[in-house]
Amino acid sequence: MAKKKKEDIQLQSPPVLFKETQSIISDIRAKVEGDFMSYWVSGNSRIIMDDVVAFYEILKNKERHKRLYLFIKSGGGNGKASLRIINLLREYYEEIIALVPLDCASAATMLALGADCIEMGSLAYLSAVDTSITHELSPIDKDNDLVSVSQVELSRVLKLWEDKKQDNDGNPYNSLYAHIHPLVFGAVDRASSLSMKLTTEILSYHMDDLEQASAISQHLNSAYPAHGYPITFRETQKIGLKVVKMSQDVNELLLSLNNLYSEMAQLALTDYDELNYHDNEILKIIETNLVQLFYQKDKDMHYRADERRWVPMNDLSSWRKMTETTEGYDESKFYIN
Repeated sequence: MAKKKKEDIQLQSPPVLFKETQSIISDIRAKVEGDFMSYWVSGNSRIIMDDVVAFYEILKNKERHKRLYLFIKSGGGNGKASLRIINLLREYYEEIIALVPLDCASAATMLALGADCIEMGSLAYLSAVDTSITHELSPIDKDNDLVSVSQVELSRVLKLWEDKKQDNDGNPYNSLYAHIHPLVFGAVDRASSLSMKLTTEILSYHMDDLEQASAISQHLNSAYPAHGYPITFRETQKIGLKVVKMSQDVNELLLSLNNLYSEMAQLALTDYDELNYHDNEILKIIETNLVQLFYQKDKDMHYRADERRWVPMNDLSSWRKMTETTEGYDESKFYIN
């Protein structure tokens, strides 16, 4: 049997559920006193700088309003992007309420800190915001990928050495430098200072007591034994953040919206052969009334056996914009350089 040509293969494509998500958003808007916006990031993606431009695409024609309810779901990403998103949203809204029904970790926690109040559901959690970085000189793993290194990990290694050292033990850095380049140590320390600065700055958008903002920032950056430690409702209260229980009705609607976004973000892989495939996965969604932006991969992946890694080819990934028209729905591409 003849092998199928690449151009004859039907590419897998995920569903775009704009009509269904807009219906739920209409129900949510009827239960909140202000505008509503979703910021949903897949577990296979992260918050990045380009997301700020996508937010602006939705906001640019809006007049300044009193209150925004922002649904945040993300495992983290770039804290600098979180600061820029908050700065942008504050140009259009006097007050921001963060709606957190599920995971809101790391850089997403930073984003939630920019809200005047955080509403948390039963499954919600924030996390520590201590920074880990993947440096060009980082160690590599078994797949030849660079490994992220965090300040907490390095500090704990040094503390363990200090606690258990013998009289004849030398300087621990001599051993550590054999595995982690000295420049990575410097970069991680700098990133930790940056995390403190970002967190304090984000809190200052609504918190006048800068000493309290600094104390909260210090706590979130250094008080937890793991970066992914789940900070639940009760602990969020203890930290000093303004947090309230989300109403059951809104929580259930947000979970339903999350289910639709998860369906949109299902894997959409098409195998060409054992060394090549196409990826059409939707990675993130920003949505409000009548407008939905989503970022979709559209690229081939090739496995370079000699380098033991997958590399992208023919990358046409982009943001897509869904809008409601008199004739139905319109989809267009939205590019960010």
